[in-house]
Amino acid sequence: EVQLAESGGGWVQAGGSLRLSCEASGFTAGDYSIGWFRQAPGKEREGLACIWSPDNSTYYADSIKDRFTISSDNSKNTVYLQMNNLQLEDTAGYYCGAMPAGLGVSLIGQLYDYWGQGTQVAVSS
Repeated sequence: EVQLAESGGGWVQAGGSLRLSCEASGFTAGDYSIGWFRQAPGKEREGLACIWSPDNSTYYADSIKDRFTISSDNSKNTVYLQMNNLQLEDTAGYYCGAMPAGLGVSLIGQLYDYWGQGTQVAVSS
Protein backbone atom coordinates (compact mmCIF):
# COMPACT_ATOMS: atom_id res chain seq x y z
CA GLU A 1 0.00 0.00 0.00
CA VAL A 2 1.40 3.37 -1.01
CA GLN A 3 1.58 5.82 1.87
CA LEU A 4 2.90 9.36 2.06
CA ALA A 5 3.54 11.28 5.27
CA GLU A 6 4.43 14.95 5.35
CA SER A 7 6.22 16.69 8.19
CA GLY A 8 8.19 19.83 8.88
CA GLY A 9 5.49 22.44 8.74
CA GLY A 10 5.03 25.09 11.37
CA TRP A 11 5.10 28.77 12.07
CA VAL A 12 7.81 31.02 10.67
CA GLN A 13 8.38 34.73 10.32
CA ALA A 14 8.44 36.29 6.87
CA GLY A 15 11.85 35.88 5.32
CA GLY A 16 12.50 32.65 7.18
CA SER A 17 12.93 29.10 5.92
CA LEU A 18 11.38 25.69 6.43
CA ARG A 19 12.16 22.25 5.08
CA LEU A 20 9.24 19.94 4.51
CA SER A 21 9.64 16.18 4.30
CA CYS A 22 7.53 13.62 2.49
CA GLU A 23 8.27 10.07 3.61
CA ALA A 24 7.04 7.48 1.14
CA SER A 25 6.41 3.80 1.60
CA GLY A 26 4.85 0.94 -0.30
CA PHE A 27 6.58 1.44 -3.64
CA THR A 28 9.98 1.46 -5.30
CA ALA A 29 11.55 4.88 -5.82
CA GLY A 30 11.46 4.64 -9.60
CA ASP A 31 7.76 3.75 -9.80
CA TYR A 32 6.41 7.18 -8.91
CA SER A 33 7.28 10.82 -9.22
CA ILE A 34 6.66 12.86 -6.07
CA GLY A 35 5.19 16.31 -6.19
CA TRP A 36 4.56 19.05 -3.65
CA PHE A 37 1.35 21.04 -3.72
CA ARG A 38 -0.26 23.59 -1.46
CA GLN A 39 -3.73 24.87 -0.82
CA ALA A 40 -4.65 27.99 1.09
CA PRO A 41 -8.15 28.56 2.49
CA GLY A 42 -10.50 29.63 -0.27
CA LYS A 43 -7.94 29.02 -3.00
CA GLU A 44 -7.34 26.27 -5.51
CA ARG A 45 -4.64 23.68 -5.06
CA GLU A 46 -1.34 24.88 -6.49
CA GLY A 47 1.42 22.63 -7.79
CA LEU A 48 4.87 23.67 -6.62
CA ALA A 49 7.55 21.16 -7.58
CA CYS A 50 7.95 17.58 -8.72
CA ILE A 51 10.85 15.11 -8.75
CA TRP A 52 11.57 11.70 -10.18
CA SER A 53 14.32 10.49 -7.88
CA PRO A 54 16.21 7.91 -10.03
CA ASP A 55 17.69 10.69 -12.18
CA ASN A 56 16.63 13.72 -10.12
CA SER A 57 14.47 15.11 -12.90
CA THR A 58 12.64 18.09 -11.49
CA TYR A 59 9.95 20.53 -12.53
CA TYR A 60 9.00 23.75 -10.76
CA ALA A 61 6.18 26.20 -10.87
CA ASP A 62 7.42 29.60 -12.00
CA SER A 63 5.90 31.24 -8.94
CA ILE A 64 8.30 29.55 -6.50
CA LYS A 65 11.28 28.29 -8.49
CA ASP A 66 13.61 30.98 -7.19
CA ARG A 67 12.81 30.24 -3.53
CA PHE A 68 11.90 26.56 -3.24
CA THR A 69 14.04 23.49 -3.96
CA ILE A 70 12.87 19.90 -4.22
CA SER A 71 15.27 17.04 -3.51
CA SER A 72 15.20 13.38 -2.57
CA ASP A 73 17.08 10.94 -0.38
CA ASN A 74 16.45 7.49 -1.76
CA SER A 75 18.07 5.81 1.24
CA LYS A 76 15.34 7.31 3.39
CA ASN A 77 12.54 7.14 0.80
CA THR A 78 12.00 10.81 1.50
CA VAL A 79 11.46 13.85 -0.70
CA TYR A 80 12.16 17.30 0.67
CA LEU A 81 10.95 20.78 -0.13
CA GLN A 82 13.33 23.47 1.04
CA MET A 83 11.48 26.76 1.24
CA ASN A 84 13.44 29.97 1.64
CA ASN A 85 12.44 33.61 2.01
CA LEU A 86 8.92 32.63 2.99
CA GLN A 87 6.24 35.25 2.54
CA LEU A 88 2.78 35.75 3.98
CA GLU A 89 1.23 34.34 0.81
CA ASP A 90 3.05 31.05 1.35
CA THR A 91 0.73 30.29 4.26
CA ALA A 92 -1.15 27.13 3.29
CA GLY A 93 -1.50 23.42 3.80
CA TYR A 94 1.31 21.63 1.99
CA TYR A 95 0.77 18.18 0.53
CA CYS A 96 2.89 15.65 -1.28
CA GLY A 97 1.51 13.32 -3.91
CA ALA A 98 2.70 10.35 -5.97
CA MET A 99 2.25 10.16 -9.75
CA PRO A 100 3.09 7.14 -11.91
CA ALA A 101 6.63 7.62 -13.19
CA GLY A 102 5.60 6.87 -16.78
CA LEU A 103 3.91 10.27 -16.85
CA GLY A 104 7.18 12.08 -16.27
CA VAL A 105 7.28 15.10 -13.99
CA SER A 106 4.16 17.22 -13.86
CA LEU A 107 2.20 19.48 -11.57
CA ILE A 108 -1.23 18.45 -12.87
CA GLY A 109 -2.89 17.27 -9.70
CA GLN A 110 -5.34 14.97 -11.47
CA LEU A 111 -2.42 12.79 -12.56
CA TYR A 112 -1.51 11.95 -8.97
CA ASP A 113 -2.79 8.72 -7.49
CA TYR A 114 -1.82 9.09 -3.85
CA TRP A 115 -1.70 11.97 -1.37
CA GLY A 116 -0.47 12.55 2.13
CA GLN A 117 -2.46 14.18 4.91
CA GLY A 118 -0.59 17.44 4.65
CA THR A 119 1.39 19.72 6.92
CA GLN A 120 0.50 23.30 7.73
CA VAL A 121 2.77 26.27 7.13
CA ALA A 122 1.97 29.64 8.66
CA VAL A 123 4.04 32.71 7.82
CA SER A 124 3.65 35.84 9.91
CA SER A 125 5.01 39.35 9.54
